[in-house]
Amino acid sequence: MDSGTGRAHIVWDWNGTLLHDIDAVVDASNAAFAEIGLPPITAARYRELYCVPVPRFYERLMGRPPTEEEWAEMDAVFHRHYFERAENAGLAEGAAELLADWRGAGSTQSLCSLAPHDHLLPLVRRHGIEEHFVRVDGSRLDGPRQGKARQMAAHVAALDGFDPRRTVVVGDAVDDAVAAAHVGARAVLYTGGSHSRASLEAAGVPVVDSLAEAVETARRVVEEAAAG
Repeated sequence: MDSGTGRAHIVWDWNGTLLHDIDAVVDASNAAFAEIGLPPITAARYRELYCVPVPRFYERLMGRPPTEEEWAEMDAVFHRHYFERAENAGLAEGAAELLADWRGAGSTQSLCSLAPHDHLLPLVRRHGIEEHFVRVDGSRLDGPRQGKARQMAAHVAALDGFDPRRTVVVGDAVDDAVAAAHVGARAVLYTGGSHSRASLEAAGVPVVDSLAEAVETARRVVEEAAAG
């Protein structure tokens, strides 16, 4: 990452952003809910309720915070069902081309996800896009329980020449905007993943309906910051 170029650097989210896995997530959630005695939900309802840290999502479903034992069981059961389904999830529309074009234009990008690192990296490689990133970080700690801010700080600290003024986090969750603000970067939120547009707009950052829009918006906000 060359801080002297003035070009934007994008930190991409994975689930619900580059990976179009909302159907796998909802299917896995409902399969897990059936095992733990919760009623099924639709994708629309999921997007209304979902939030990070994830225990708050279960609190919204249950009407109370989950106990430590309940959280551990819910997390384990969900991931068992999700990992089975994620193998068949594809990249979001145009994602591979956008990543290649961004890199080809001489700009940099990285990937920071709350997905477990040992599951994330093989998927990224399977989709043939690892070469486009200067760094790929999945969660090695308890990210889904804590949110992405701490992980984002570690991620950007490891980037050579990190400049928050030209860094934009592109994700599908309000937590991505929180993580961006935590490191002084900007954020663009994408409606194709886990949150409804209304909940994303509450974050007070640009909200877009395609990754192509996200890339153009990221470029624009960095240019505006440089001009200001």
